[in-house]
Amino acid sequence: MAKSKKLRNLPGHIATGLMIVFTTFWTLWGTGEMYHEGWWGAWYNRLPYLIPIVVTLGPTLVAITWPIAGGVLLMIVSGIFVALFGWDNPLLGGLMAIIGGLFLADGVLKRQAAPHPTPDKPWWRRNLRYLVAAGAPALVFVAMSFNSLPLVLTRVDDGDRGAQLIEGNGVTLVWAPKGPGWNWKQPWGGYPSWHSIALYGVPPVGLDDKPGYGRQGENYVCASGEDMAETNLCRYLSDDGLTLMNEPQNIWRMPTTDELVRSLVRDGRSVNCTWDGERRSRADCDRQPDKESPLWATDEPAIYYWTADAYDDRYGFYVSYNGMVNATFKSGGNPRHSYRCVRAP
Repeated sequence: MAKSKKLRNLPGHIATGLMIVFTTFWTLWGTGEMYHEGWWGAWYNRLPYLIPIVVTLGPTLVAITWPIAGGVLLMIVSGIFVALFGWDNPLLGGLMAIIGGLFLADGVLKRQAAPHPTPDKPWWRRNLRYLVAAGAPALVFVAMSFNSLPLVLTRVDDGDRGAQLIEGNGVTLVWAPKGPGWNWKQPWGGYPSWHSIALYGVPPVGLDDKPGYGRQGENYVCASGEDMAETNLCRYLSDDGLTLMNEPQNIWRMPTTDELVRSLVRDGRSVNCTWDGERRSRADCDRQPDKESPLWATDEPAIYYWTADAYDDRYGFYVSYNGMVNATFKSGGNPRHSYRCVRAP
């Protein structure tokens, strides 16, 4: 009898264990990303990063209580996920569907089993699955918040969005004021891509598509490092950095990766960073830099700045506020990849 009961409960225990791992992983990811890239501006900017936690924890608690209803709910969530995100990589949605099937089997087996007396157990034993399912992600959330909250809540922001003179590690530059030379948000909600910044001066002047670039048959032709040097948007900025002119002024330019790394800040001053020249590497700094003035704006979504350097034909370098250096698609403008022009003092 005991062995039969254990086998009958096996699908539910496996499904619960998998969903606990699943929920804990998404809590780890969502909390980390919330503090890394979602901590800016209004409080509701943080909410999207908590959605994966709700989407996984909610059905888990439902399935523990009502296995059939929870199994169906997980299969519905799986179908929605695959339809929206997973056609190229359906593994995640498929795993949720399998877990939903296990919960369905658990519910069916329990309905078929003959009723039997349940021995008295302590409250925590009766609710152990609930406690672990909710407690594991809660512990992860609390631990990550304990580590990250002091940092984000004490960020320095002087509120000055004008041009800033920054004395970095062996480099001194003036960084452009807010406007077309810094965090110039486009009508679609993001910032210009490396590709668009580099080709700004190619006729017709502006951020529109350029003849010979972009989608060309089966290929995508990106701006080159030479294009960035000759026709980048910064060259068209007026002396005060507030207006884009029709002709190049050659006052402002895009910073190199090395210059940007050496200008990273914490507590409003340089943290003496250097870069080894490698992609996917972290700068060597006296202290970890942060998203603070005078280099960054804490009320803007940008956590990466493009640099003047091309990694190859398709990828351009960018630097994160925390000192990570990487490269991604040159045409990949989004709300987190911005830029800031510089000039000599």
